[in-house]
Amino acid sequence: MKKKFSTKWKSSKQTRKQRKYRANAPKHLKRKMLSSNLSKELRKKYKKRNESLHKGDIVIVMRGKFKKKKGKISEINLSKIKVAVEGVQTQKRDGTKVNVFLDPSNLQIQELNTDDKRRMKRIKKEEIKEKNDAHKKTSNK
Repeated sequence: MKKKFSTKWKSSKQTRKQRKYRANAPKHLKRKMLSSNLSKELRKKYKKRNESLHKGDIVIVMRGKFKKKKGKISEINLSKIKVAVEGVQTQKRDGTKVNVFLDPSNLQIQELNTDDKRRMKRIKKEEIKEKNDAHKKTSNK
């Protein structure tokens, strides 16, 4: 199999090809893969199901050993498509504590980091666009 990233690839049932696609994807696509679903309150507020993860977001772990743990995102590893959460640590044999990197699909966003101006600007722009679309639909009827 070639090592190069294929832009023509759509999907495959084979897990090795799915893994290969994620591993060899360019950074702008890996950033899109780093998203997680929103809590029910945030879904109602922003009228979206998921949002990309940013440093400072407060998330809750939904799966695995650290299930139901809540914490702030402290680190994002774009190359591995993994996220480190404050308070989610494991102890090594020598006693030192190390961050555990989690898959974004196993997290749920509880609070968004509102310090990120670009993100908030994009969300507001999407809300305005949605309102305009809803207005056009009602005026056409």
